[in-house]
Amino acid sequence: MTELDDRYFEILMIEDNPGDVLLVSEALKEEQCKSHLHWVKDGVEATSFLCQEHPFRNAPRPDLILLDLNLPRKNGFETLQFIKNNEQLKIIPVIVLTSSHAEADINASYKSHANCYVSKPSDLNQFMRLIRGINEFWFQSVRLPN
Repeated sequence: MTELDDRYFEILMIEDNPGDVLLVSEALKEEQCKSHLHWVKDGVEATSFLCQEHPFRNAPRPDLILLDLNLPRKNGFETLQFIKNNEQLKIIPVIVLTSSHAEADINASYKSHANCYVSKPSDLNQFMRLIRGINEFWFQSVRLPN
């Protein structure tokens, strides 16, 4: 068994819909993904979490970020730009996970250096397949930065 076999991945989910957070949490459990899911409701909280500011002083550095675009206070594009313009944070992979199918949102996300863009499936089975794919690709196949 290698060190990676024992590693738990830190996932930050930036999402204002508690139902979507519950779906991701349950899907990660179902997939037996070795992860800790952290949740913030908007871009302002995400910035505080990532900079370990109050009330997130002891927050872990995420290995992966799941980012919704339609957020209150500080939207997903502003949050993505903050992450990718920060020298310490820009190497964290960001998956835009949103309900938008708009080409403008897809293009703007990649222009802001999102690592991938995924539209949230409306079907539970497709949602489970999506989380399985995230687990298999990002946590089993890819080497993430320390």
